Amino acid sequence: MSLSAYTCIGERRYRERFGLDFEDFRPGQRFRHRPGVTFSQQENVDEALDSLNAAMIHYDACYAAKTAWRRELMVSTVTLQRLIGMSSKTFGRKDRITGFDEIAMTAPVFGGDTIYAESEVVAVSPADAAGGDVSVVCRGFNQDGKEVARVRYTVRVWRRGHHPEDRDRPSSEAAAASSEALAADPRFLAYREEADGALTEQVGLFFEDCRAGETFVHWPRRTLLRDEAMFHAWRALELAPQYHDLDWVERFAGGELRVTEAWLITAATAMTTRTFGRVVANLAWTDVRFGAPARAGDTLQSESSILDARESRSRPHEGILAVETRAANQRGEPVLSYQRRLLVYKRGAAAPYVSAGY
Repeated sequence: MSLSAYTCIGERRYRERFGLDFEDFRPGQRFRHRPGVTFSQQENVDEALDSLNAAMIHYDACYAAKTAWRRELMVSTVTLQRLIGMSSKTFGRKDRITGFDEIAMTAPVFGGDTIYAESEVVAVSPADAAGGDVSVVCRGFNQDGKEVARVRYTVRVWRRGHHPEDRDRPSSEAAAASSEALAADPRFLAYREEADGALTEQVGLFFEDCRAGETFVHWPRRTLLRDEAMFHAWRALELAPQYHDLDWVERFAGGELRVTEAWLITAATAMTTRTFGRVVANLAWTDVRFGAPARAGDTLQSESSILDARESRSRPHEGILAVETRAANQRGEPVLSYQRRLLVYKRGAAAPYVSAGY
């Protein structure tokens, strides 16, 4: 099975792509979703209190210690949300979930547990000209390999060429040939086939896969929200009022709350981590320049061009990339640009992926 994590949108220009088309699914397929997520008791408390959950077993340690579990139990719907979210690399081209037949919590989950998701396709059924239904059993496993949840659901998935993101793309023979060539490129494979036939999701380019002159458009985009902009300003001890004081912003800044420059770099850089997910370390940012002000409500799109790739002189299992990243808002106005040097694992090097189940 040869499925690409990228779409070619121009000469040496690629756009990240996640999720399979309806035609790609067949009964019996098994997907191992990556990455996993480690839960914390703090997010358990936050979820319970934010939703006014009255079951104190989630946040009262004294009470929980007197129950059969002896500790605070993770809110079940947190597990559900994570399992569905963790599977979106494969099911990301969905229109919607049409129903859950079963949501079973088969073992307890606690803060500190790490959860992994695996999905099996049990049936596919055409719905209409635009999409079809895929019946899925998704299982959650903890760090010890014990099943903790089982979710049976049906998801409506767009047919090839019908997803909103595909409708404006060329459908010529040349474009089709380009897509086929991209799907066969081993650099860009979205899955690694295991000995048992399961398909393990993978993202990120190894050092040898990175070629100077290629550009990667990162997906998904990121909308900057007012509340998160204020939250990150507070967390950074930012005193300048244009980032968090709504009365000051209304009186002196035309009502436009600004996003801190440091958080803007954070958001733009995080969007690059699906292509540059095999990075050992960021070595430096240079030539950081800001364009149009980033405002709450703006949606950012990042893209990165590889400027240079060279062997590391001191680390034989890694190489160094020089990358330029540019971010623009929904109006196409440049918001941010910078260059970065990255230390990246080589293919076949002593990397943690296989031992960690990635």
